[in-house]
Amino acid sequence: MYRTQTPNRLIYEKSPYLLQHAYNPVDWYPWGEEAFSKAHQEDKPVFLSIGYSTCHWCHVMAHESFEDKEVAALLNRSFVPVKVDREERPDVDAVYMAVCQMFTGQGGWPMTVLLTPDQKPFFAGTYFPKNDQRGMPGLITLLQAVADQWQNSRDTLLATSKEAVRLLTQDSSNSKENELSTTPFKQAYAYFSQMYDKHYGGFGGAPKFPTPHNLLFLMRYAYYEKDNHAMELVEGTLRQMYRGGIFDHIGGGFSRYSTDAKWLIPHFEKMLYDNALLTISYLEAFQITRNPLYRRVAERTIGYVLRELSLPHGGFASAQDADTLSEDGTPQEGGYYLLTPDEIRTVLGKTDGDYFIRHFGITEQGHLCGRSIPNLLENESFARYDERIPPLCEKLLAYRQKRATLHRDDKALTSWNALMIVALAKAAFILKENAYLSRAKEAMAFIQDYLTAPDGRLFLRYRDGEAAVPGLLEDYAFTVWALLCLYETEYDATHLQEALRLTNEIVRLFGDGKEGGFFLYGNDVPQLIARPKETYDGAIPSGNSVAGYVLEKLSALTVLPKMMEWSRRQAAFLAGSCAEHPAACSFGLTSLQLALYPSTQAICVLEDEEQKTQQMREITSRQFHPSLSILVKTPSHPLDFLPVLSGYLCKDGQDTFYVCRDHVCSATSHDPQSVIG
Repeated sequence: MYRTQTPNRLIYEKSPYLLQHAYNPVDWYPWGEEAFSKAHQEDKPVFLSIGYSTCHWCHVMAHESFEDKEVAALLNRSFVPVKVDREERPDVDAVYMAVCQMFTGQGGWPMTVLLTPDQKPFFAGTYFPKNDQRGMPGLITLLQAVADQWQNSRDTLLATSKEAVRLLTQDSSNSKENELSTTPFKQAYAYFSQMYDKHYGGFGGAPKFPTPHNLLFLMRYAYYEKDNHAMELVEGTLRQMYRGGIFDHIGGGFSRYSTDAKWLIPHFEKMLYDNALLTISYLEAFQITRNPLYRRVAERTIGYVLRELSLPHGGFASAQDADTLSEDGTPQEGGYYLLTPDEIRTVLGKTDGDYFIRHFGITEQGHLCGRSIPNLLENESFARYDERIPPLCEKLLAYRQKRATLHRDDKALTSWNALMIVALAKAAFILKENAYLSRAKEAMAFIQDYLTAPDGRLFLRYRDGEAAVPGLLEDYAFTVWALLCLYETEYDATHLQEALRLTNEIVRLFGDGKEGGFFLYGNDVPQLIARPKETYDGAIPSGNSVAGYVLEKLSALTVLPKMMEWSRRQAAFLAGSCAEHPAACSFGLTSLQLALYPSTQAICVLEDEEQKTQQMREITSRQFHPSLSILVKTPSHPLDFLPVLSGYLCKDGQDTFYVCRDHVCSATSHDPQSVIG
């Protein structure tokens, strides 16, 4: 490993990932005009490296190659090296990830892409060791070959780049529109049923990702189709994830994925988005089943986020790293979480230590490097609350925190913060805990105060006093989702008004008026070599899927003609992707479920605001009602911005409820129970 005394240009950046590389001997540039102008002037290809600060293999490649003088000399001599934080520039990442998948059939991070000075790719891959290894070409071999080819047979590279751009722009065009149909729901359900692991839950084999939006779809499928088996898939997965090592039994929260089929050995980094989406899944499962285990897991996951990822001013950090440094200074993945029996007995004493060891499957041989991951896979009483365990976990958590420190990526991303607001608002609504609502509102105020420009434009990230990067589709769509969840929790009309404002901006900035759907990045920013419209729901739901979901919600809530037209167009756009790859578009299917299945809309005109509003929350939170839309009109929130509501008044001096089910309106009622039937 080698660090220069003088930093490169990345020292002026805010991204924790870019700053990790600021003292590399590689002469890194951030993504921008300066780098590509240099490439033009010096007639060099661009070496693009994309990763993120809590990525284990990004660290490995950095230590092997980017901190190496030999690699740095080759890069600096023959290329213009550019570093990109994929979390800070998901637009750049999305374009070149599509290229990587096109060239190699797979993708991931670190991602390595070679470009012409015009940003056109002619080679892409992921991790490369420094030297040739086990049939894998080394980075030095690759760079030397490309440098030679750039000088002596460039036409081949340029032809490759031209064809890549052609395919990329072709693939990023609109998915064909299909007629709306429930067929993709049944196809996705059949796929998940077939891929379900009957022994350990989840879908498919190792590695296993939680992909919570698959579970959100299945819970709604079980509800709409009255299919208990769909709910069994959900519950089996939720229980087994909790039992495995992917859930941190000492400190709460979930790691990014499991390297094995049993959920035992995780890839230990913890991401804000995973923990937000998993919290939503466990909360909804609790609402449906009233199983207290799901409530405990949701609360412990929220507890982890509030303890470890909370930032000043109310926002949330992006992630915690998987790696700690060993005694010789090399990164060790998961070292923070692993324990030996002797360590446990030293902290807890013999009696409590032996109890903890038996309870959590700690062994002398361990699971990794002779140390164990606490888990409940062999504990058949895992679902029972054991009051003896929480204080023991608190002692071991304190021990872990003294023993090692995890790097935290402390940039706040608008989209991921919005997902956490959804989780907190749902926790407040379902669990009737106002502390969660207060924290959700604090985080929303953070977005509005620190991640919103004076003209109302959302930024993508905030760090170290600076908001930067114009917000993408997902930043807007996820924030609207968060605002709607806040509205459904406390019926404050300002949330609904802001949701409408941002939705208008979604259409203005990202909309494709000709082909339908929404582009990934706005029409007011420098354009990349392609402008994709993503519909694949990967680690997080796509911006188009969530846009479809919130448009359906707003259409049902407001009955504004433009919202109804936008939701219809977006549903038709999503139908094409959902028909082609149903299981890969599970949140897109969730938005289409709102469009296709029976729904209920209610307008509640209340006189006594605080007491009656609380009563409405109590009634509607008891059961799972995914297609229920409620507007609450009170003296302080008259909803004047929705002209259609002007005629909805209290009758006979009493609270009055106007309820419509599947576009058929019932007689007005004075009974709040009429809202849920």
